[in-house]
Amino acid sequence: MSRSPDQASPDTADAYAASPQVTWANSAARYGRVAMALHWLTALLILIAFPLGMIANAWPYETTAQFALKADLFSVHKTLGIAAFFTALARILWALTQRRPVPLHPGRKAERFMAEAVHWSLYLAMLIVPLSGWVHHAATTGFAPILWPLGQGLPLVPQSPAFAEAAGAVHWLFTKILAASVLLHVGGALKHHLLDRDDTLRRMLPGRRIALPASAQAGGRTGHSGFAHQGFAHAGALAAFVIAFLAIALAPALLTRDAPVQAALAADDASVSDQAVAEGPSWRVEEGRLGFDVSQMGSTVSGSFADWSAGIIYDPQAPAAQRGSVEVTIAIDSLSLGSVTSQAKGADFLDAGNHPRSRFEATIREADDGYVADGVLSLAGAEVPVMLPFTLRQDGDRASAEGVVRVDRRDFGIGESHTDESAVGFGVDIMFSLDAVRIR
Repeated sequence: MSRSPDQASPDTADAYAASPQVTWANSAARYGRVAMALHWLTALLILIAFPLGMIANAWPYETTAQFALKADLFSVHKTLGIAAFFTALARILWALTQRRPVPLHPGRKAERFMAEAVHWSLYLAMLIVPLSGWVHHAATTGFAPILWPLGQGLPLVPQSPAFAEAAGAVHWLFTKILAASVLLHVGGALKHHLLDRDDTLRRMLPGRRIALPASAQAGGRTGHSGFAHQGFAHAGALAAFVIAFLAIALAPALLTRDAPVQAALAADDASVSDQAVAEGPSWRVEEGRLGFDVSQMGSTVSGSFADWSAGIIYDPQAPAAQRGSVEVTIAIDSLSLGSVTSQAKGADFLDAGNHPRSRFEATIREADDGYVADGVLSLAGAEVPVMLPFTLRQDGDRASAEGVVRVDRRDFGIGESHTDESAVGFGVDIMFSLDAVRIR
């Protein structure tokens, strides 16, 4: 809507002219129909997906029905996130081919710099948030699939709990950057509309003609286009990229919570090793993995524990019925299970708050087709006899072993309210692999 020169801010111009009506492409006065459609579609997807993710995280899972609804909420959240990613990508690529409407307040240099920095921060976050969530999903398996027929994985993304954890940390941090950028962007638009009473917001709305300052019209004919006018876009982009780089680099380290657990387990390692040395030939685990598979909503989900220790006594010359012993200590809080890690640690499942440690103490004996660790697994406050078959390969003072055993979660009182096996499977496959060296 045009206004008289005496209504204009002194730093804009002293003469106004009515701009043309909106077209498909951008003009010096306003954004075009394509830019408007992509802008408002992206905004709609973000405004739905963002709170939906918060609701999904907070949704209870005490019953099978609640767990199923939680999975559905996450599926819709992920699907909207993928849609937002491709919409934001199309928006940015389109913007790079278009001229940028000229500034309505050319003299406000600090304001223009802040606007460019917020725009680039918003663009980056709109890409990084859904992409990091997608990577996190692809690095895990099973729970809450993306609702599309193109598969759940991503090229070059391994099935790795560590990789998923790093992607999850980036996703968590950039949701905060996205929220802050959206608030600043909306706040800036409202400031222009309500306080400055200019046409900044109307540039992204169809309908009315835009009042364009005469000096801005002259600037619009100088050939500046896209994101490159007067260097402010470059400065804003650089600031946003620096922030994004630092955030991605530091997010996993800033959000890790494993240090106290690792320290406690180091103490456990020392005591177990001392006992092993006293009793017989002992072995130290140099590298290994401890994980499990469980069925959720008809798909297999893999989890793993980052912090665990094993005290192993093994003598190949001992009687076959008792070749040695093993004691494994597991920090439950080090569990990684994709999108439901926090739920799996909760009171209805592994109850990490009340039972932070799990232990498996067993006798190693030789069996017909390999070896068996025959003992008791203490987990979630229950103690259940478990026979773990495994294979063993020894080469002098070095050995490797791997095995898998199926247990029933109901024997440990885990997930008692989840009585529908199609939602959460009863059987859990616990598996391990390790390389060890003899220390005595």
